[in-house]
Amino acid sequence: MRPDMPADHTTEAERLLRTAAQYPEDREPLLLQAAAHLELAGARDRATGLYDTLLAASPERPHLVKALKAANLWEYGHEAEAHAIIDGVRAAAPLDPAPWEIVAETLESHDELEAAHDSFTTALDLLLSPDEEVSYPIQSLLAGRHRVRRLLGLDHDARDGLADRLHKADVPLDELHDPKRLWALGSDNPAELQAEITRLRAELGSYRTALSRPFPVAVLHWPEAELSELLAAYPALAAEYPSHEAHLTQLEASLRDLASTGTPNLGVVTGTVPSYEAFAASEATTPSDASLLPQYATTLAARGRATPWPPSRNAACWCGSGKAYRECHGVA
Repeated sequence: MRPDMPADHTTEAERLLRTAAQYPEDREPLLLQAAAHLELAGARDRATGLYDTLLAASPERPHLVKALKAANLWEYGHEAEAHAIIDGVRAAAPLDPAPWEIVAETLESHDELEAAHDSFTTALDLLLSPDEEVSYPIQSLLAGRHRVRRLLGLDHDARDGLADRLHKADVPLDELHDPKRLWALGSDNPAELQAEITRLRAELGSYRTALSRPFPVAVLHWPEAELSELLAAYPALAAEYPSHEAHLTQLEASLRDLASTGTPNLGVVTGTVPSYEAFAASEATTPSDASLLPQYATTLAARGRATPWPPSRNAACWCGSGKAYRECHGVA
């Protein structure tokens, strides 16, 4: 059986659902992966059911789940409902680039180019700061906006120039996003087809580079309630965490120190006491052992639980305060 056959995607979705039942702390990303496989298998109604299950449970990234649900609904004839969800996501103005990209690309794929352009632009207005390094998710928004502007026949602006400068592939963005490429796909000219293969390989290379990056060097974050529960159960760890405020301050300082030494791909993982206890049991040791904490952080990062650091200045702070990063732990 080929790996892209629908039955294979269904099998993988079922495996992910079983894993989610076994590891409830990782339920959200696992269900999102399962929903993606169900979509690829053509079981879009089941995928919608998973998105609804997640939304009913107050997910960590509700706007992302809503955007994915909208994209899925539109693909099997529920355009009006999809539009209503997309309008809600856009009105909420999330400080997370992922739902913006999904919304904009969904609109683009259904030829609503002006609305797609507006979504990309609004996202960048919220998330792009001129005085900080442009993260990969923001680069993706810039590239998407560049692509839509080429399709609309708009002249380059400053953000298109920034997208060009950040693009590292051999084939420039203007060529990758040339609307005439679509015609080349139907050509019977071998030279044109070979040129298109070269362009596609360059575009695929950038995706492979992003996907092949190692999981982040992750620093462990404890929400206040979880830290209180942890220290009540394992007072020996109090030396590591004299107070919750000191924990948050030290976490940010550690990340800045790592960044200053050139350490790439930094992230924050959020711990829970049940998850930590389960990890300690799997390592056949006691949760009171402080040396277990960095290993736990690394394991969470390897499971895809890390949030990239630093967030953009206007994005929500990693600490969960609800404030923008620039007004919270991102204060210089």
